[in-house]
Amino acid sequence: MEYNHKEIEARQQQYWRDNDIYKAVEKPGKKKYYVLDMFPYPSGAGLHVGHPLGYIASDIYSRYKRLQGYNVLHPMGYDAYGLPAEQYAIQTGQHPEITTRQNIDRYRSQLDKIGFSYDWSRQIRTCDPDYYKWTQWAFIEMFNHYYDTEAKCARPISELVADFEASGTNGINAAATDDTLSFTAAEWREMDERRRCDVLMNYRIAYLGNTMVNWCPELGTVLANDEVSEGLSVRGGYPVEQKLMYQWCLRVSAYAPRLLDGLEQLDWSNSLKETQRNWIGRSEGAEMIFPIADSDVKLKIFTTRADTVFGVTFMVLAPESEYIDAVVTPEQRPEVDRYLDQVKHKTERERMIDKKVSGVFTGSYAINPLSGKKIPVWISDYVLAGYGTGAIMAVPAHDSRDYAFARHFSLPVIPLIEGADVSEQSFDAKEGVMINSQGPELNLNGLQVKEAIARTKKFIEEKGIGKVKVNYRLRDAIFSRQRYWGEPFPVYYKDGVPQMMDIADLPLQLPSVDSYLPTEKGEPPLGRAKNWVTPEGYPIELNTMPGFAGSSAYYLRYMDPHNADCLVSPEANGYWRNVDLYVGGTEHATGHLIYSRFWNKFLFDIGVVCEEEPFRKLVNQGMIQGRSNFVYRIKNTNTFVSLNQKDKYDVTPIHVDVNIVSNDVLDTEAFRRWRPDYATAEFITEPDGRYLCGYAVEKMSKSMFNVVNPDDIVEQYGADTLRLYEMFLGPLQQSKPWDTNGIDGVNRFIKKLWSLFYKDGKWRVTDDAPSAESLKSLHKLIKKVTQDIEGFSFNTSVAAFMICVNELTAQKCTSIEILKPLIILLAPFAPHVAEQLWHDMKQPGSVCDAQWPEFNEQYLVESTQRYAVSFNGKPRYNIEVPAGTDPKEVERIALADAAAARWIDGKTIRKVIVVPGKIVNVVVA
Repeated sequence: MEYNHKEIEARQQQYWRDNDIYKAVEKPGKKKYYVLDMFPYPSGAGLHVGHPLGYIASDIYSRYKRLQGYNVLHPMGYDAYGLPAEQYAIQTGQHPEITTRQNIDRYRSQLDKIGFSYDWSRQIRTCDPDYYKWTQWAFIEMFNHYYDTEAKCARPISELVADFEASGTNGINAAATDDTLSFTAAEWREMDERRRCDVLMNYRIAYLGNTMVNWCPELGTVLANDEVSEGLSVRGGYPVEQKLMYQWCLRVSAYAPRLLDGLEQLDWSNSLKETQRNWIGRSEGAEMIFPIADSDVKLKIFTTRADTVFGVTFMVLAPESEYIDAVVTPEQRPEVDRYLDQVKHKTERERMIDKKVSGVFTGSYAINPLSGKKIPVWISDYVLAGYGTGAIMAVPAHDSRDYAFARHFSLPVIPLIEGADVSEQSFDAKEGVMINSQGPELNLNGLQVKEAIARTKKFIEEKGIGKVKVNYRLRDAIFSRQRYWGEPFPVYYKDGVPQMMDIADLPLQLPSVDSYLPTEKGEPPLGRAKNWVTPEGYPIELNTMPGFAGSSAYYLRYMDPHNADCLVSPEANGYWRNVDLYVGGTEHATGHLIYSRFWNKFLFDIGVVCEEEPFRKLVNQGMIQGRSNFVYRIKNTNTFVSLNQKDKYDVTPIHVDVNIVSNDVLDTEAFRRWRPDYATAEFITEPDGRYLCGYAVEKMSKSMFNVVNPDDIVEQYGADTLRLYEMFLGPLQQSKPWDTNGIDGVNRFIKKLWSLFYKDGKWRVTDDAPSAESLKSLHKLIKKVTQDIEGFSFNTSVAAFMICVNELTAQKCTSIEILKPLIILLAPFAPHVAEQLWHDMKQPGSVCDAQWPEFNEQYLVESTQRYAVSFNGKPRYNIEVPAGTDPKEVERIALADAAAARWIDGKTIRKVIVVPGKIVNVVVA
């Protein structure tokens, strides 16, 4: 029997399907292991060879854990909502669901060819109503809960209402949009329904609020920061502006302390944890009041350095600040408006990166609460609305951005630390002796920085001009999108007041529309739907949920995907609990991974799930980059010069399709057929007649013609070769270039493995006892592969397989005692050939359910030791002695060897040094 990857892989994939080999069932009493990939958005382009990298790694680990006796859950599904499908619908009129389903079918076909161990019976698609019913349900639950900051958990909003009935806001500890809201029980009872709705909206976890967003008029929707670049939408390149909108939000910020503390119990990389810590952004400081001169307006600011207030020489407001209208003078209004229009196209992320100084004076002055001095109030885009209060006190002597602003606009710079030189740049003021820090009631001069901070905090609280506070950078999530293709909100409006639909009426499904564009009135596309009202005639919410809505709890639905009564049953959740291994890209560190953790913590609070954290261990795979090829066209001709000849001519490098290049050699006829303008191409080749292409490592993309379709690799070499080669390219967590040139070696390895079992088409495995050398080769491999899989070092595992097969081939090994465990070890990496050979060895069931081989140290213990014998430090010959031989006996054997006579003759032995297990050095004179 010859190795034929097409026949073998088709046969074994059918065997797996026919026997439900990968179907997972809860088995109480059996240890579980839940492995999950970050599910893909099914784009129209399909998969390229870079996409399966993480999937192959997680599949290897899933199969390995199953071989160790675990009950493994390894599901897959699709993050099906996305702007590309909606844009395609706008352009063609085709419903995005049709496009999405076509793309999903293509993805499924490609994934099946690679032989993943997914339990497809648990497949989910976020656009399926039976799935997003539970996204809508979770939103309703969030609307009906508030966050108790004292109990540190979500509580029913009905409990808050009861507290208001009894005591008003007295004693309330709740996360709120406006934490200064205050009223008595009597005042609460006098409020009408609209006012009560507004008050409760201040506390709900899912709430309506005013937020600054990235608004794209051309697309008619809000965009996330990563969907905007340099003031333009990534999709389409349309202008984007900052806009204040009243829309649905999730109070993620309430969970900031728990999101931060929870990182300590997670097995994630330190770099990823640090990214989340920085994003959550905990800081301790003081909230202070700076009154505006000749006005009732008071600016509230947050600072981590209360000791530096004496160095404040100006205030700065964010362009979105609600204070602006209250402080801008009529004389400055035109200039302020021009500036605000100028900066509205920048996203917050771009503003954080941009070092260009810009700003405008409001015309007003604030009063420094410690010094009593007047200081000007400015507006600048380097201040962000979401951090603190959107207003800052500027201390240019000790902050680099404040310093740059002050120098640009000729504002005073007052150093506060003894010896600080601020003539050229700001001075780091984390330690030192305070100067220039005396006011009418507070004197900090002569104190160390830490002492000054503590004294200032105490002073401002005693005087009622501020309070000590812990602040977080993490902001609430904007949850509304002005799109069609997304989950509908289960919300209707009764006299303008939002009401939640009954759970029994879910899912609320997307209606049909005649166009996917906003309405003529500027309403979202759902405004085009006919009868988009409740049976009672109340209008239904026109926005849809964002992309992250469906991905925030999908890992829970995999546990119980067909349950019509709840998101996940207590029994299923109690068995699978949470994800043991999560594999995906680092780009989700501050989006999906924050939202999923928040979502899970909320569900934990209300008793739906039994674990507070969703993902115990997380591994980020690197990127497989493209290896582009180039041809070189002589300018103003249709003649192309080979790589080593190009320096003789004036040429232009042009990307060429890597699929018509093999080992950097261009198929010139295929090139002429590739594009009409190359049909008459002429070539100046190497002396041997070949046309050599240049190459470069770049991002894999269509525009660079370096996309390699995994289907083509599977067709030519087989899925097992693709799987092994992707792992062999380099460490999983590092980026590395795809290079088809090296794939032949991996394919030859599989054929060499096959030849251990078949020779000239005949079966050659025997029941012969294994040799000591073969046992040694096997157990070296068991030890290495086990360690490598646990450490996700799959590339070195593939190298170890190659070494072992080479050794077994040289040993002419045919023993089933060696070859059977070899196949079990290989099964996670190359499951098709392993399954085939498992059956050929007449083994029961599937190789997937075999037992992982145990390493036995005794087979690696050497029976003999080799010593290099040196004379005066120069190696002359080797000897072999039984392992553990006494050094004196080693010395005797070395000197008794026939080769010794040549180096001893006529000389006197002065000294013999024996290094156990390594060398014998004879000193002669």
